[in-house]
Amino acid sequence: RHTISGRVTVGNRDKAMQILESGLKVKEYELIKSNFSQTGCFGFGISEHIDLGIKYDPSTGIYGMDFFVVLERPGFRVAKRRKCQTKIGAPHKLKKTDAMKFFQSKFEGVILAKSYN
Repeated sequence: RHTISGRVTVGNRDKAMQILESGLKVKEYELIKSNFSQTGCFGFGISEHIDLGIKYDPSTGIYGMDFFVVLERPGFRVAKRRKCQTKIGAPHKLKKTDAMKFFQSKFEGVILAKSYN
């Protein structure tokens, strides 16, 4: 058996929210504090793709998936553009608490202090 990985960026906001919602439903809208990074991003993994409602294919088997959400405020492009690139000020950058508030308000999620076990 070989490990194969892939990365997908979803450009359509509605479709991205739908995929994220289905992934969080598998996790029962519960994430631990360590799922959130200091830069305002968060991620989590699921162990079986069939939990998302995808049909089982015997030739593929069962595989896990990782979800990673990058949150940015409007205007963050100035740090990434090619021409006239500049730094983002510290007050404009997102922090861990901002990502936690987004998760709790948008998805009515619960943040646990300890790991799942």
